[in-house]
Order: sequence, then structure tokens, then C-alpha cells
Amino acid sequence: MAPLCAILPQYVLEGIIEKGVAPQDIINRCQSTIEKTKHLRDVREHHGQTIVAPPQQQTFQGIIPPYILESIARNAGTEQQREAARHTLEHRTKYRIAVGRVRQLHRTVYDAYHQGQHPFRRDKVLIREGGDLLSQNADLTQNANECYVGLGKAYDFYFNFFQRNSINDAGFNLDGFVHAGDLYNAYWDGEELVFGDGDDIVFHGFTDELDVIGHEFSHGVVEYTSSLPYHDQSGALNESLADAFGVMIKQWGEGSPQTVDQANWLIGEGIWGPSVKGRALRDMANPGTAYDDDQVGEDRQPAHWKDFKKLPDTPSGDWGGVHINSGIPNRAFFLAATKIGGYAWEGAGPIWYRALSSGKLPTNGKATFKEFADLTIESAGEYVDKVREAWTAVGYPFPEKRHEL
Repeated sequence: MAPLCAILPQYVLEGIIEKGVAPQDIINRCQSTIEKTKHLRDVREHHGQTIVAPPQQQTFQGIIPPYILESIARNAGTEQQREAARHTLEHRTKYRIAVGRVRQLHRTVYDAYHQGQHPFRRDKVLIREGGDLLSQNADLTQNANECYVGLGKAYDFYFNFFQRNSINDAGFNLDGFVHAGDLYNAYWDGEELVFGDGDDIVFHGFTDELDVIGHEFSHGVVEYTSSLPYHDQSGALNESLADAFGVMIKQWGEGSPQTVDQANWLIGEGIWGPSVKGRALRDMANPGTAYDDDQVGEDRQPAHWKDFKKLPDTPSGDWGGVHINSGIPNRAFFLAATKIGGYAWEGAGPIWYRALSSGKLPTNGKATFKEFADLTIESAGEYVDKVREAWTAVGYPFPEKRHEL
């Protein structure tokens, strides 16, 4: 198994070191983050070998899939037909809740003591489920409050719109660690979510943005749903799914809910500090345009298959380009969502979730963009033409001829 799922790719940190423009203390922190990440890979390797699927929930086994009923409820010719579809959908929802969709939100936010390396101490609880948020004096950074609130919103998003009970769909306890030393990153390591503080020069804190918390939460969802190994196209799909659901959590939970036309589609919009020229870490609408700076380099994401980067399966190669080539399915999701319109979690989101949870994706590390695209098209219902158009716009059906870096 490859490394833990982090919001910030190693090549960005290496770029800061190699360019040597940033102050020496920042370069030292980049090097420290890389070294600690190497240690954490072993932890993730062990977890990946021991992970088990959650208990099977009893489900409503109807022959008519919900997206067909949803279409009838909106578009049928008579009110009687529309009402029958709505009644059936309501019955499915009540049945699902009655057989076990119980809300089980359990958050604990710990102080990592600026340690930055696993195993973390658990003797200083900052906020426990149901407890009060910290005062400004108790935590000047407000990272603990941001982590606690963000994990709650991520949980609520999945529970409300996808009837999913936490990361593993079985009430997984959400342990968040803040003040993770000199770590320039946020990551999911298979057991917990960890957030560095940043320095407010190159990076702001990693709990500041709801989509960053949603991104890491969603890595856990992917791991317990289809377990897309973190290499090559499989890993890029893993990253893209984390971005897609992370950005929907942001669009839904950060202020007033935003439609696809109101949203800016930026991942990590506030992650760069004042010394960096950049709008965000990634731009799902326009991959490759999020940042361009002398200290950190430029956004390397392609927006189309013709620019797919064939990279080595190493840390410096971004494990085959998992953070880089994810720009291609990221743009496909943006295009599908905007073609369908409305709120992304009501349009493209359920289609992507059905594809992820279909059980049809290979888990041997060989899942491809085409296989995932095919599953979304298969799951698209009345939106099938729009979803196919979105994927076609980024190179579907993805012929195997690729450009080298």
C-alpha cells in the first residue's frame, strides 16, 4: 500500500526545498514534513492490511432504482404518477431509517502537542462530543474548534444526503488531532485525521477550510467503500473523489448553500499564506491554474487526458501522479455538476456516490478513469447524456496513448 492520504502532495514540499527561495525555517519545516510522512507510510501499510468492512446494513431491495423514481417524481405526465413516485421514495427513506440509520456522531479532538508523528498521545482532549467549543484564550489558533465543527459538518453531509453513518457507515469514531507540530499538511492515516498548524507565511492552518476537512473525511469514506489503492489512475480517482465530496461539503456547509453556478470550485482556497501567489491548492473548474509562485512552483494538474502525466510510483513522482492527474476526473465532475445544475449534492453527487459504492470498481490498484466513468454513466439515469458529455470533454473513453512528463 502507498502513503497516507494527504491534502498536500510531496512534490510541492520538494519544490519549496529545491527552489530555495523561502526562508530557511520554512524549508526546514518542509523537510521535516517529508521525513515524518515516510514514517507514517508504515502505519498506513499496517492499517491497510487489517481494515475490515463495516457490518452489512439491511437495505430496501427494490427493483426500481431511486434515480428512476426521482425522475418520475419530477417529470411524469400526471400528478398521480408523480405522487406515486414520491410516496415510494418516502417509503424507501423511512424503511432505511427504521432498520438502522441511527445518527452516531462521536468526535474527539486531541492536542498533538506539536508532535507531528504517529503514535499520537491521547491524554489531552480539547473537545469531546457534546462539549463546549474552546474560548479564544484557550486556543488562540481556533484549530480545535474548526476541526470539531468541520468533522460534524462532514458527518452530517454524508448522513443527510447519502444515509451514510460516518466514515465506515457503522458509526466510526472521529478522532481529530490538531497542533501536529511543524507538519505542513492535513491527512487521513486510516485511523484518525491529523492537521498541522501552518505558519501564516507560506501556509495558513489546515483546519481553516471546510473542504480540506471534508477532503480528508472523504478519503476515509473511499477507503471503506471501494478502497481505491493510492497509485496511478486508481489513486488519482481516490484523490478526485475526495476533492469532489470535499467541495460539496464546502458548498453545502460553509455559509449559505451554494448552487453549482454560485460556487467557485476551489479546493483549499485559503491554504496559501500571504507570501504565495495562488488562489487555492486546486481548481476543479480549471485544473492547472490554482497557483504559480516562485517559492512553490506552479499547479501541475492537467485538465484533459491528452496531457495525462505518466510518473513513477514514488513519493517524488506523486505515486504515479495521484494529486496531479486527478485534475482530469475533477474537471469531469465539475462539468457534470454544472450541466445538471442546482445543488451538486442533489445532481452529480449521488451519481458519483452510486458509482463509488456500486462494488464494481477493481480494488487491485488497476481501476481506471474509463471504468469509473462507465459506472457514473451507468448510474446517471435521466442525466446520462450530460454525464457522458462531461467525461467526453476531458478525453473519454481515454485511449491508452499518453504523453510523458
